[in-house]
Amino acid sequence: MTMICDRLKPFLRCESGATAVEYGLIMGLMTVALIGALGSTGKSTGEKWDGISEDVEVAMDSADS
Repeated sequence: MTMICDRLKPFLRCESGATAVEYGLIMGLMTVALIGALGSTGKSTGEKWDGISEDVEVAMDSADS
């Protein structure tokens, strides 16, 4: 048991892992923000394309008449 504790002590003192965890948390928050921004942008862009599609359809129908 003492041998295991002796091997774990350097890992407990090492702070480079904490920095990696902090960067991971920051990256996770940025990802959530990006997904939210793209979701709202995609919705409004999709609505605009739907409007354009309807306008083109109306124009094509009136051209056939």
